[in-house]
Amino acid sequence: MNPAPPVIPFRRSLLSWYRKNSRDLPWRRTTDSYAILVSEFMLQQTQVSAVIPYYNEWMRRFPGFAALAAASEQQVLHAWQGLGYYARARNLRAAAIAVREKHGGNFPRDLDAIRDLPGVGRYTANAIATFAFNRSLPIVEANIGRLLARLLDLQIPIDTASGRAALWDVAAELVPKHAASTYNSALMDLGALVCGVRPKCAICPVKHFCRAADPLMLPLKKARRDTKFCTEHHSFTRRGNRVLLEQSQDRWRGMWMLPRCAPPPPHKPLHLSEFPFTHHRITLAVYLRDDAGEKASSNQRWFFLRELEGVPLPSPHRRALAAIFPTTPRASS
Repeated sequence: MNPAPPVIPFRRSLLSWYRKNSRDLPWRRTTDSYAILVSEFMLQQTQVSAVIPYYNEWMRRFPGFAALAAASEQQVLHAWQGLGYYARARNLRAAAIAVREKHGGNFPRDLDAIRDLPGVGRYTANAIATFAFNRSLPIVEANIGRLLARLLDLQIPIDTASGRAALWDVAAELVPKHAASTYNSALMDLGALVCGVRPKCAICPVKHFCRAADPLMLPLKKARRDTKFCTEHHSFTRRGNRVLLEQSQDRWRGMWMLPRCAPPPPHKPLHLSEFPFTHHRITLAVYLRDDAGEKASSNQRWFFLRELEGVPLPSPHRRALAAIFPTTPRASS
């Protein structure tokens, strides 16, 4: 690993570029800790363009810690549907409850107390402390990690303990004592807009500090796990204008989906579709099941079609219902 670039000239070049090219993002217009917490949770594993409409609607629906802590898990999952990785939504609600019950409704300023909140790790805690309280702390997320790996010509995978440590060390070395929020935003935007997966080296304002011989080959990462292919079998049962749904207990815990069926029926499925999930490519097979009039099990319930818009459903299952019933509210892509 090469040494960090000269601190003062590097910051000067970065901030000069940022003043002309910064992204206008809604969570950058505030220092409210709640708004920043929401944005950081949503931005985990989700692109900015996809997050913005969800963020705006979330802030309208749950404008502060009190509103979110008072909401039911069903309401929270419904507002989150389409963003994926639903543990984030549950953790966000749990964090709001912790703020209400442990901190009297006021977001803590102590870094250890912030990290103690559900779903908050080193990056999220530092980001909130930086953007809400202007603390001088390093942050390393995907865009910054990629940028720093290229600046250093880091020849170890960034998703290993030693790789992560190297990135955090140089980030701490470069962060200024004052206006850290602006500096970290600039670093993030440069990674997103210029030093992306396909870097635009010709227009990079800090290219003279970059040590990478071949930026396109960096950052290094551990070998990716092979994609696993599997099929999940579910049933569609209709009773007049009602459909039977089952509350998930695992991947989509708390959300409603078409009931599982195992083993699958011998006839052809009514609906087939595919969706990715972590290291899996899943085929969703939905089979028509006759309503024999039996009662729903304890984790099942009949819903009127008109109710489905207000029910938290995983996007693949909402799309399946929309394909079977074209008037069913469709999932966001």
